[in-house]
Amino acid sequence: MTQVGTSLERVQTGIPGFDIIANGGLPRGRTTLVAGPTGSGKTIFSSHFLADGIISADEPAVFVTFEELPADIRQNLSSFGWDVARWEEEGRWAFVDATPHPEEDSVLVGDYDFKSMMARIDHAVRKVGAKRVCIDSFGALLTRFENPSLVSRQFLKVSAVLRALDVTAILTAEPVDDRVKMSLSGIEQFTADNIIILRNVLERERRRRTVEILKMRGSTHRKGEFAFTVVPGEGLHVIPVPMYDLDHATSASRVGFGNAALDTMCGGGIYRDSSILVSGATGTGKTLMATEFLRGAAAVGERSLLFAFEESREQLTRNASGWGVDLKEMVSAGSVKVVCLYPEAFSLEDHLVAIKAQVDAFKPARIAIDSLSALERSSVGREYRDFFLGLNSFFKQRQITVLCTATTPALLGAPTTIESHVSTLTDLIILLRYVELCGEMHRGIAVLKMRGSEHEKAIREYTIGAHGMTIGLPFRHVAGILSGYPMHLGGDDAPRS
Repeated sequence: MTQVGTSLERVQTGIPGFDIIANGGLPRGRTTLVAGPTGSGKTIFSSHFLADGIISADEPAVFVTFEELPADIRQNLSSFGWDVARWEEEGRWAFVDATPHPEEDSVLVGDYDFKSMMARIDHAVRKVGAKRVCIDSFGALLTRFENPSLVSRQFLKVSAVLRALDVTAILTAEPVDDRVKMSLSGIEQFTADNIIILRNVLERERRRRTVEILKMRGSTHRKGEFAFTVVPGEGLHVIPVPMYDLDHATSASRVGFGNAALDTMCGGGIYRDSSILVSGATGTGKTLMATEFLRGAAAVGERSLLFAFEESREQLTRNASGWGVDLKEMVSAGSVKVVCLYPEAFSLEDHLVAIKAQVDAFKPARIAIDSLSALERSSVGREYRDFFLGLNSFFKQRQITVLCTATTPALLGAPTTIESHVSTLTDLIILLRYVELCGEMHRGIAVLKMRGSEHEKAIREYTIGAHGMTIGLPFRHVAGILSGYPMHLGGDDAPRS
């Protein structure tokens, strides 16, 4: 529990990322309305809040269900590692089953025993000493009332009862229109202390979930929509953008790239916590640079992670052997771990969570991602930029040196859209380009940008062979290389060797 910019005591939800955007969690002793369409994650959000109360804060919970049977909820929540049945046996979790029985007819307010229901909730809270309550779904409860004018009154009654019980509660509801009315009636949005909106929007044939704190009365919170995902075995993960504030430490020490000539071009090496973008057309050697980057780490006893989104482990190993790098041996020695995934297999939020989990488990000093272009192709809307912001801030917090590759759409020159998205966020940009001179194809390398350090401005020729990348001398008497339209200015046609 923390207090951030307000005198209200906060209750941490335990949902990774959410307490960041909520500036510490939900206000203690108040009721929060969580609104969202079917499939947006309302029940998981509420259950995660209850489960973390038991696991992290020793706060028992009561789950009031108006839709799903308790047996189904127990089974569903077990997939996230929450042993509800055991908590019930220990007297730390209680269900209030208010689901309609098949033989019951629909009831109206005159028939529905509202006081009896609240008495059952009161009894359950006192029985287990609950500090957290979920009513799922309050919208289903509202369907029991025929007269819409009574809805606001019933919402206030529920809130008053829950406050008198000194519990922090979540009520879920399905909105008619999530940008106008938060629940079935649109009335309780004005009476709720806190409103959280969960969305599940279809964009380009893909679903994207987001969370927005619309209102948190008497306290501060971060504005706007934030992506989230549901992780099997863990629950919800919210992806704040950026993941952390700009308060991370930085390093002045340099490390070798893995190529002595490239270290020279970078002014003596790269900063330990640098984020590096290697941009080039297909076949220019981006994966080779990533491989040498990993070899450089292994040479000084550092561990590295390679996330490959375009090639299999076997293909990477075969290609690396052609450059004189025994990737298989580095993996066997435990200095390198290779993770190969299809970018389309998961959402970018899922990829981000998976990358973080791999980093926390393996604890590498360096990371290579090959390539960002593959991930961008599988993204929708602002999803890619949010992903990279979260990824970059995560690496900065841990002072990990990271290299990302990106593919230009044209073989000669032409920037990639990737660069426009991430160039301002990276510390070092290396360009790889094809150069056509006198009917022959050459390759050129340039350090376009390096934060906090002098670097070489020349464009050098390089070759790829059995010993990897060999960087030669600068091109002479040639202009227009980076644009893809080299022009001979006289003198030697090719760079000196």
